[in-house]
Order: sequence, then structure tokens, then C-alpha cells
Amino acid sequence: MLTENFSLDEFLISQTAVRHGIDMTPPQIVIDNLKLLCVTVLQPLRNETGEAIRISSGYRPQALNDIINGSKTSGHRFGRCADFTMQYLTPYEVCDLIIGMDLVFDQLIHEFSAWVHVGIAEIPRDEILTAVRENGETRYLRGLA
Repeated sequence: MLTENFSLDEFLISQTAVRHGIDMTPPQIVIDNLKLLCVTVLQPLRNETGEAIRISSGYRPQALNDIINGSKTSGHRFGRCADFTMQYLTPYEVCDLIIGMDLVFDQLIHEFSAWVHVGIAEIPRDEILTAVRENGETRYLRGLA
């Protein structure tokens, strides 16, 4: 267990990795980063709401990140971020709550009104973005929209 409500396994699930035979065994630094992500953001959010958090994307080894065309600078490769949803709160409401709780994060993204991306870093930027699709391209808007 990384924290009371988060296990390492839920950050390692990937159907794409299984299909491509990618080893999802994380190095210790990734486990440490995931634990820090849980301690600083996810567990406090869970404690505040009492609601389960469903991780849809956690750790991504480089091979998996390449296959899904993930960002070359993605924090997922180092266990520094996660994408998730909550059953009874919209992604917008979750982002607003994280901001309101004054949790420390590097990047918080309201992604396509469908999920939340949150990341941590040694020197957090407190960057808040909204991802939207325009003309088939992803565009990042500053702030929560």
C-alpha cells in the first residue's frame, strides 16, 4: 500500500502494456514518487470527500509512453502524475476542490471535461490548465475552464 486507500497495483494497470508485453514493474524511485503523489494530493482528496478515486493512468514505462504517443516530457514515466475520475464529482468539480483545498501540485489539468490529471514535482509550478480539442488538435488553456 502506498497510503491507506491507494495500492501500487492500481497505478500499474494498462491494457495496452498487456497487449504489447510491456513490463510494468516500476523501479523504486517510481514507487517513491507515486507514494508522494498519494500522500500530497490523492489521499487528502479521498479523505476530504470520502469518495473512491479511480486511477485511469498512472505509471507509464518509456515503451508504453511511446506506444500511446504520450508526451516526451510526461511525468507518468517517473510516477509523478496520475489521471483519474471520481464517481460523484465531475472532473471540473474535482479540480476546483483540489485548488480550494490548497494542495501542493505541479500541474493540474481538467482534461476534455472527462478526467483530471494531477502531477507533482520537486519545485511545483502550481500550473492549472484545461485541455480542449480544436480542429482535431489538443490545446491547453490557462486556468480552469
